[in-house]
Amino acid sequence: MIPEIGLKGQEKLKQSKVLVIGAGGLGCPVLQYLAAAGVGYIGIAEFDVVDETNLQRQVLYGSEDIGKLKSITAKNRLNHLNSLIELEIYNLRCDASNALQIFQKYDIIVDATDNLEARYIINDTCVILGKPMVHGAIYKYEGVISVFNYKGGATYRCYNPYPKIEDCKNPVPSGVGLFGVLPGIIGTYIANEVIKIITETGEVLSGKVLLINILNNTFNTFTVANIPENHNIKDLRTNT
Repeated sequence: MIPEIGLKGQEKLKQSKVLVIGAGGLGCPVLQYLAAAGVGYIGIAEFDVVDETNLQRQVLYGSEDIGKLKSITAKNRLNHLNSLIELEIYNLRCDASNALQIFQKYDIIVDATDNLEARYIINDTCVILGKPMVHGAIYKYEGVISVFNYKGGATYRCYNPYPKIEDCKNPVPSGVGLFGVLPGIIGTYIANEVIKIITETGEVLSGKVLLINILNNTFNTFTVANIPENHNIKDLRTNT
């Protein structure tokens, strides 16, 4: 019924292939909304199992799923939500040894990870293959959303130059705390960007980062300079 989408846009969704890396706090709402929107082929890359401490933010899982693989549990939930889409699971950690092979078949790659090093692998693979990377990250009450490598736009390395390897520390919810609804909000924004890219509607967050603070209700957008040398990646690497 929305004229900007219409039947043509729904057909584009049905024909699209999206890989979501991470089925945790961010990945759960992304997967739910992409499945509900009718994205025809969705890949789920997740190696972890459900833990009791996940349940306040990872809304695809329940207490009966504790100890089960997130990838399989998420696939089962999404099949119930929309039986007309195809789902493929990768019960592994995406790294330099497998990323190129896995990413090839997908149109859009979603970074829903909580691992700094993994983001550079995802970015570099997307640059090599010419795929857009939709990125989200969360911390306490704040979250960011952006789209990298979209039609030659800024990459993740333009936004966040690679630090020294010893500086790559991953804050985890158990160590810093995380407001439970935050990943739902940011994950929904991520799904929104994916749908806009597929249907070619609206303004995509390419070359821009949206920063949301849900504690004080602030929304700020800042630009990211597109550095040409960051598009010259020929092989996967973990540092510069």
